[in-house]
Amino acid sequence: MNEVFEGADGASKADGTSRADGSDGAGPSGGAAGAGDVREVEHLLRTEAPHVLGALTRRFGRFDIAEDAVQEALLAAHAAWTAEGVPTQPRGWLIRVGYRRMVDLLRSEQARQRRERDVSLAELASRTSEPVPATDDSLTLLLLCCHPELAPASQVALTLRAVGGLTTAEIAHAHGTSEATMGTRISRAKQRLARAGARFTPPTGADRESRMAAVMRVLYLVFNEGYTATAGPALTRLDLTSEAIRLARMLHAAAPEDAEASGLLALMLLIESRRAARTGADGGLVPLDEQDRTRWNRDLIREGTALIDGVWGRRAAGPYQLQAAIAALHAAAPSSERTDWPQIAMLYLWWERLAPSAPVRLSRVVAVAQAFGPVRGLALLDDLNRRHGLDRHTLTRQRERAVRAHLTHLSGDAARAATLYREAADLTDNEVERRYLLGKADGG
Repeated sequence: MNEVFEGADGASKADGTSRADGSDGAGPSGGAAGAGDVREVEHLLRTEAPHVLGALTRRFGRFDIAEDAVQEALLAAHAAWTAEGVPTQPRGWLIRVGYRRMVDLLRSEQARQRRERDVSLAELASRTSEPVPATDDSLTLLLLCCHPELAPASQVALTLRAVGGLTTAEIAHAHGTSEATMGTRISRAKQRLARAGARFTPPTGADRESRMAAVMRVLYLVFNEGYTATAGPALTRLDLTSEAIRLARMLHAAAPEDAEASGLLALMLLIESRRAARTGADGGLVPLDEQDRTRWNRDLIREGTALIDGVWGRRAAGPYQLQAAIAALHAAAPSSERTDWPQIAMLYLWWERLAPSAPVRLSRVVAVAQAFGPVRGLALLDDLNRRHGLDRHTLTRQRERAVRAHLTHLSGDAARAATLYREAADLTDNEVERRYLLGKADGG
């Protein structure tokens, strides 16, 4: 994530027949009278989704079928609870409805594959009054959804659906694709997990470490896409940033000893704290050095800063801790001019040496230019282009033009800067960013 040149953020953007409505005894009982608030119901469902999925998967060992059953239970709950109110035990309601749907799905599979054992287990479960499990399976689910057999795009989609509780339609909208296409991707991901023999058990040792890294990468990608949308009329996607933060909180709560998980949550909170100041009254983009810092969310800043302070120095810092430290320096500065740019440039260099990538190198260029002047920044950019081709790399090609335009303008060559701003505008599909860059090209 670029902390310096707002408008080109996204440094790492690189994707039976029992009734399901619960009316056969699983419906709302004892809940609040009247319809439930839609937003509150949706938030509750997303919170409960991983717990319900964990309970069903733990009970039957069939993640693929359990995930379908939970989705149907969530849809049934949304319809019932918004109309009749939330039941006194919403998780138990969802689990009971999910169990019943599991019976239907497993019976259907028996007809095709004669899986008598699964069906007998399902029927036993449907006759049994199951207590609501106390086990929190959130982390296990996250790790399963980020199984190494899955491509990154499938990891993201499966995480948003299985753990985030988003519908296939919502995930498709976030990815700019059709619901049918996204449904196929999710279905294939679950089939691939089944073929790989993925088990609903927490991984250990090196496998757990690599799986945790994959989870954090997925959440980072979701947040990054929400913070500066790849395409569309809005600069940000609040639905994606909010969901990424919610899942990062879940990850941090499940693994409080993981310093990188703390760093990731701190990073998201500190970046999100600036959201209200990133656009003006007309919806136009406001770069970091021009933002009204009184509009920054101080509660998020305090929480994010406390998180990174709590883990900094515990052991060698990872990429998310380094980014959170950079964001914390921005949050602590009363103005752009009083920001500790040399320290930020040093942290970017540290991050580049730890995890070299084109986006990180380009972010260091901007920090160096802020700390030591645009001429030095341009010299570093030229050197990095020669050695690493930032101006040709998929992840930095557009932003390289924008950064070069900015530094060229500061160096006094307005005509050349205007040309570069227009080139950068042509390379983005985000309409807010394009308007900003064209405005700069016209002398704005």
